[in-house]
Amino acid sequence: MSKLAGHDGPILEIDRLSISFFTRLREIPAVMDFSVSVMPGEAVGLVGESGCGKSTVALGVMRDLGKNGRIVGGSIRFKGRDMGEMTEAELRDIRGNEIAMIYQEPMASLNPAMKIGKQLMEVPMIHEGVSKEEAYKRALEVVGDVRLPDPERILNSYPHQLSGGQQQRIVIAMALMSKPALLILDEPTTALDVTVEAAVVELVKDLGRKYGTSMLFISHNLGLVLETCDRICVMYSGEAVERGSIADVFDQMRHPYTQALFRSIPLPGADKNARPLRAIPGNFPLPHERPPGCNFGPRCDYFEAGRCDAQDIPMFDVPGNERHATRCVRFQEIDWNAPPPVEPKQEKAQIGDVVLRMDRLKKYYEVAANALFGRGEKRVVKANEELSFDARESETLAIVGESGCGKSTFAKVLMGLETATDGKIIFDNREIEHIPIQERDTQTIADIQMVFQNPFDTLNPSMTVGRQIMRALEVFGVGANDRERRRRMLELLDLVKLPRAFAERMPRQLSGGQKQRVGIARAFAGGARIVVADEPVSALDVSVQAAVTDLLMDIQRENKTTLLFISHDLSIVRYLSDRVMVMYLGHVVELGTTDQVFSPPYHPYTEALLSAVPIADTHVEKTHVVLEGEIPSAVSPPPGCPFQTRCRWKSRVSGGLCDREVPPLRQMADGHSIKCHLSEADFAEMEPVIRIAAE
Repeated sequence: MSKLAGHDGPILEIDRLSISFFTRLREIPAVMDFSVSVMPGEAVGLVGESGCGKSTVALGVMRDLGKNGRIVGGSIRFKGRDMGEMTEAELRDIRGNEIAMIYQEPMASLNPAMKIGKQLMEVPMIHEGVSKEEAYKRALEVVGDVRLPDPERILNSYPHQLSGGQQQRIVIAMALMSKPALLILDEPTTALDVTVEAAVVELVKDLGRKYGTSMLFISHNLGLVLETCDRICVMYSGEAVERGSIADVFDQMRHPYTQALFRSIPLPGADKNARPLRAIPGNFPLPHERPPGCNFGPRCDYFEAGRCDAQDIPMFDVPGNERHATRCVRFQEIDWNAPPPVEPKQEKAQIGDVVLRMDRLKKYYEVAANALFGRGEKRVVKANEELSFDARESETLAIVGESGCGKSTFAKVLMGLETATDGKIIFDNREIEHIPIQERDTQTIADIQMVFQNPFDTLNPSMTVGRQIMRALEVFGVGANDRERRRRMLELLDLVKLPRAFAERMPRQLSGGQKQRVGIARAFAGGARIVVADEPVSALDVSVQAAVTDLLMDIQRENKTTLLFISHDLSIVRYLSDRVMVMYLGHVVELGTTDQVFSPPYHPYTEALLSAVPIADTHVEKTHVVLEGEIPSAVSPPPGCPFQTRCRWKSRVSGGLCDREVPPLRQMADGHSIKCHLSEADFAEMEPVIRIAAE
């Protein structure tokens, strides 16, 4: 029985909340005039870009703002009681017991030196004083609830013995141990693979129904919020700008920021040439540089001087819709059904000759069985198994798959950071698979460059932006002297659409999106012909993603670059790639044009990947294929087909063929190949996973 009994008003009621952080110099308002309520059994999504104040709201509810943070206005009521009037002991009793929080990084919530069972049992033993036996029984039950296999073994394991997805499930189990009335989830799936994310989201929804728990789900992923929540609150720069049901906000949005956010994400139908994404112009304001009036004003298509910047703007109720509100003075004058301004249509790049060919590439690592002391027999990690593909001039080839499938390993071999175990990499009719980077000539290094996932780790914090790009030019032998290199560096800043004044800035003075642009400028410093982009936008906000993605496309058109785009985000892959290669456990399981890979027949793994992608569109219907089990280890891959341990089609293949033999790569249609034992009849039976419903 949930602790909701006896309370029929909102579980959580945040009313005109304002939170500030105090530094020696000034007060920094992080959240202003913020209101939201969560009803019993309801899931409310809180969305917005990094820095908008979503997590600050959650920490305000938990009263965990640190010594510099303070609630400076408004109230937070839990089950009708003002939390500001509670004693420290009462707050301690509610925290973790009636209100539980799940954080983004599961290891931050787990004690690495304590077994999982003990960590779970602590919760009811401390909060409810139950016996050890009762606590163990409850721990077993809740581990079963979060669908972890072999609960006894899990309870007897240490956190490091579990995968990221399993750790996150344990954190959810820990939060559920005391059957809380309110669960706050702060980006709980950001660090997880898309298939694991789909399973965790399904789990959270089921548990919400089972326990009647109310949820506040914080995310920047609109697709996830659509799949998990009943209502949504959109935040921008410390304020709620729109609140309403999922249907109201997704289909009848009434705030320009919500509209701009949707136009910057790749929904089905977006096309890099015919219908490019529309990045939000300008930058997110810093807390102490907010404009007068509407915070979104300087970036808004509908801004009207003298009205939008005259005074603070309150939330207005949208007529005809209960509980739908917007913070926009012009919302009744704007034609919300007008088509978006037409972006200039881009010419489709002419795909040229083959620049790079991989032929049966293999990469194995030898590791000691006891890696800590280097003793025992050697074991082999099969990171890449017979990778074969070619890539052409001006082409974008996307490489997709879960963590551990070998995407980044093959990128390292291509870059020369590792050498191949077997097979060939042919670049410009030369074999380069055995030439480590220190032995490669300058031209080859300049020709094959990489843009990394995390822009924060790839820049030298003690060197100006201009100096870092000039250093790359020097290494690539571009320019006879510093003056020539400086001129080229300024041209590169123009190329990535950064002001030339940024040459004198330090990395810490740049936002994430700006840092990623510097990384791209550096990669193109030597006129790169092949660029490996390893998850280049996954660490960026959605509005910045659109700008960086389109920037890569522009540079590709201008320089005829071959782009190898490594990603697990299939929405962005569908938008920008010409061909897609799907990898699983070191194997290429499907390869074809984007249209071929995104429509049946699929490899069963591709089908599961497509089903797992959250799509922020209420007109999209999806078939849910939740993958059971974890990815097998590359040290001891299963015999036969690498995917057979998780395949829902396996029973169609008779005679145990999937268990015994690796399937051949079969040609399905022109240039489309699938590595699978299924028959032609089975492939013909496959239905589309993603369908657009009729209006």
